[in-house]
Amino acid sequence: MRLQKNSFAAMSFAGVLVSIAGISVAQAKDADVTYKAELSPLNSKTIGSGARGEATFTISRGQLTIHVSAKGVPPNMEHLQHFHGFAKRDRTSKCPTARDDKNRDGIIDIVETEPVAGTTMVPFDDDPAGMSMVNDTFPMGGADGSYSYEKTVPLKALESAFIKKFPGQKLDLRRRVVFVHGVPASTKLPATVASLDDVPAQVVLPIACGEIKKVRDWLRSSKQR
Repeated sequence: MRLQKNSFAAMSFAGVLVSIAGISVAQAKDADVTYKAELSPLNSKTIGSGARGEATFTISRGQLTIHVSAKGVPPNMEHLQHFHGFAKRDRTSKCPTARDDKNRDGIIDIVETEPVAGTTMVPFDDDPAGMSMVNDTFPMGGADGSYSYEKTVPLKALESAFIKKFPGQKLDLRRRVVFVHGVPASTKLPATVASLDDVPAQVVLPIACGEIKKVRDWLRSSKQR
């Protein structure tokens, strides 16, 4: 995930889904299509628990409904969440693994996710079409370390905003990944843990990731486990 350095500088961490998997807005109006990502823990030793959950994306009647449920996240704090992908070419994003910890400090930081997952694309906040990568309208983890987020947005508005930010890039959910971020500001991290610009590494530290698949593909892969 890359929270677009210029966007972060202005602050001082996924068109979506219109041509998703070859589905145009017109087609989406005529048929419901659902995608799902199973969120698995990242950097669980650092946060002291395994953040996990599920993200679903439902296209219906020209609308996209995004739903994210998570548990095991640090409580009583805001958690950035976005979908990420590659802004150039048709590369498929993957969730990072231990081998992507290139500096071997035991933590997969935001910069180390970029080679396999790409950049931040669409935020799951109060206004996904606003394309604001960092703000104070992302979901808060409750006292029990869980949260539930849901937002419905017009596909055309989201597509227009996406194309403006990522010209020429077609958005295919099956090539994207979902990240959840954030540990408390008091969390001690090695000096080797990178961030972007002047954003604290704790804010953008990835704590969960899931690869988005069409529901029938997700069910097939689940049965094969």
